[in-house]
Amino acid sequence: MWGNMMTHMGGHSWGHMLLGGAMMVLFWGGVITLVIFLVRGLTSRRRHTASRPSSSALELLEQRYARGEIDRQEYEARRRDLES
Repeated sequence: MWGNMMTHMGGHSWGHMLLGGAMMVLFWGGVITLVIFLVRGLTSRRRHTASRPSSSALELLEQRYARGEIDRQEYEARRRDLES
């Protein structure tokens, strides 16, 4: 009975069909994963680029305070402005 069924299926076994299905799932899973990593990479670069000026401004402010160019009151006021 099973032999006749194999003949009607073109000689393919269930194992071959399962392997083909698994390979298709792995292929599409890989494509989707690649797209997700590409989108994350592009969006994280934009966030880092946008946040860089404010953090460097804060670093400059801290350096000016450390060198004594500005007093604590001015430092605190400017830091609040930069963080808001």
